[in-house]
Amino acid sequence: MSVPRILVSLFSYNEGEKLKRLVASFPESGDYEILFIDDGSTDGSYEFLREQDYHLIRHDANKGIGCGIREAIHFGREKGFDIIVIMAANGKMQPSEICRLTDPIVNDGFDYVQGSRYLSGGESPNLPLFRRIMIRIFTAIVRIFTGFKGTDVTCGFRAYRLSLFDNSRFNIDQSWLDRYELEYYIHYHVLKGEYKVTEAPVSMIYPEEKKNYSKIRPFAGWWSMMRPWLFLYLKIKK
Repeated sequence: MSVPRILVSLFSYNEGEKLKRLVASFPESGDYEILFIDDGSTDGSYEFLREQDYHLIRHDANKGIGCGIREAIHFGREKGFDIIVIMAANGKMQPSEICRLTDPIVNDGFDYVQGSRYLSGGESPNLPLFRRIMIRIFTAIVRIFTGFKGTDVTCGFRAYRLSLFDNSRFNIDQSWLDRYELEYYIHYHVLKGEYKVTEAPVSMIYPEEKKNYSKIRPFAGWWSMMRPWLFLYLKIKK
């Protein structure tokens, strides 16, 4: 049996020194290839990434994380990868933990692995109180919509089989999925499609000063994350 090809996709928008530290933390060789999506950075991030030996896609203007994930999925499928890892380039997620997400797919037949900072072995030091509360509320709402007994639905560190998108139920090219919506659109359809889903412990490390820790806007961002569950559950969207 051939070894699955793994694509680790990272999404960067004006991450500056955090991006440089993250790149330095990747091992010199691994059992995966790396793709960076630069979403219109103006702080020199793209120029820095262009000097690295990675796959790289550049947006001339900021288009949103959903647009970047869509392009990463299309890239992975076109290049013959089997598994894709979704990972932020802001330094909160650790390259050393990528195998925690991919091993259940490679070894145990799972289709989708959701990272969780709340499982034993996971952690999230310096997590702001408001974010902690919203994660718990959001995860509880998702359980109501889908029955999925997850612990950390909002964690953006996750992996899934690219063969999921052979199924026509996944229409990821819809323009309303350009921001945070796409991540949760995929998660909803995976759960409703009765694929094999699990969680894996990961770290989400926030800066001690608790400033500039996220680009999620307090209300618009959370609505962007919430509306796929609502729209799909009510059959407003497909």
